[in-house]
Amino acid sequence: MKKNLYVGPFGSVLAVLLLTVLSLQTVRAQSPDFSKMSPEERRAYMDKMRAAAQEDWQKTMDQLQLKLPANLPPPTDDPKRPQHVKQREGSSNWYDEAGNTHVRSGWGNWTNYEESQANAYTLPNPLMLKNGKPVKTAAMWWKQRRPEILNDYETEIYGKIPKNTPKVTFEVTGQDTAVGGKANKKLIIGRIDNSKYPSATPRIELTMYTPANASGPVPLMVIVWGAFPTPLATIRKIIETGWAVALFNTGLVQMDSGAGLHSGIIGLVNEGKDRQPDDWGVLSAWSWGLSRALDYLETDKAINPKQIGIQGHSRWGKTALLAAALDSRWAIAFPSCSGSLGASLEKRNFGETIDNVAGSGEYHWMAGNFVKYGRNWQAMPVDAHELIALVAPRPVFVTGGTKDQWADPHGMFLACAAASPVYELLGKKGIGTTQMPAPDVALITGEVAFRNHEGGHVDSLDWPVFLEFAKKYFNDKK
Repeated sequence: MKKNLYVGPFGSVLAVLLLTVLSLQTVRAQSPDFSKMSPEERRAYMDKMRAAAQEDWQKTMDQLQLKLPANLPPPTDDPKRPQHVKQREGSSNWYDEAGNTHVRSGWGNWTNYEESQANAYTLPNPLMLKNGKPVKTAAMWWKQRRPEILNDYETEIYGKIPKNTPKVTFEVTGQDTAVGGKANKKLIIGRIDNSKYPSATPRIELTMYTPANASGPVPLMVIVWGAFPTPLATIRKIIETGWAVALFNTGLVQMDSGAGLHSGIIGLVNEGKDRQPDDWGVLSAWSWGLSRALDYLETDKAINPKQIGIQGHSRWGKTALLAAALDSRWAIAFPSCSGSLGASLEKRNFGETIDNVAGSGEYHWMAGNFVKYGRNWQAMPVDAHELIALVAPRPVFVTGGTKDQWADPHGMFLACAAASPVYELLGKKGIGTTQMPAPDVALITGEVAFRNHEGGHVDSLDWPVFLEFAKKYFNDKK
């Protein structure tokens, strides 16, 4: 069996799997207690996870009758490998002088960071129906073009959320004070009915902080999150703004690995069976869980139900953008450093690409159908500007970092520019320019906003700017 392990900017397969396991420590039904395992036990567990994901990915390839190129030369001997890159000890990735990560996909394509080689693509027109007719009115967008784009995303890219998802019942299980007494904190658990398949035990978990001095309902930002250390500095900023914030634990809904597709909410609905090519992937499963959390949040008397936004960083940035596209109740979206299959143009050959996401390390985020676009980028019927357009006319704040070229900040800006005509058709203001702004210059005068911070793969540098941007939409409404 040919391996096609995606090794991204974390530097090694081990690090990617460590990230997965760390985000799942609290999911006792889906993973062991990582903190109690010896190094040898951890390594054995991660090897097992990797093998299971590889096996499921191969099933998907076989189901779609797809094959990788045979007899690729070793990377060290590959004439297509950029000659200026070198390996680091302990990593199977390659790096250039600027520290950018270079990998070869299973389809034989190497990562590119040269603008001169990045732009051989044609974008689909978000304001052109599949029959060739231009979309000239808002009514045509809502009734004809938007459903076309959404159907492509659901069928070919992220997968369809099933209609027969189980009932979720919420309860508050704990309350406390936080942020030095400035916030009230409570844990909210969503119990998912698993009677259909009891061996799958997903649940929804929200940790919510509300300002202790609030005199009425306040805006709320939901942060799509794993089980990492709590982002206390961000929570403090939001509370000091006078808003609430809630952390949503994705790993409890669905494991972030192809090894977990027979458990979690996907396994529960499928009763442990393999996915069909258009079945939902992990990002859609997380988006479903976020919508169920939103069901609860709209009933919480401390929260303004019309002023609930969503934020996520990296893979959770992809999720935040998708969730906002799928559920119009999200009032504002902040996808940070979301990269490929987030806010960066997919057909643009720069940094993370379709090939990387279609490999065995990330394919589980997507529908099985998505894998057929590996090395077949131009055939993909949609691109990231159309995902952003699905959020219209609601405001969206897209960010990148100058030292995070893997996520392609220029490609994210281009997607914002290409989505802007849809916002303008709907009476809103787009990005306002076709010129990439200088680092740290925020474009926040329209509903499509963008900032490329000076720095790396982080969201902390953009939160203060986002809060200023969002005040235009939250503080003027009741």
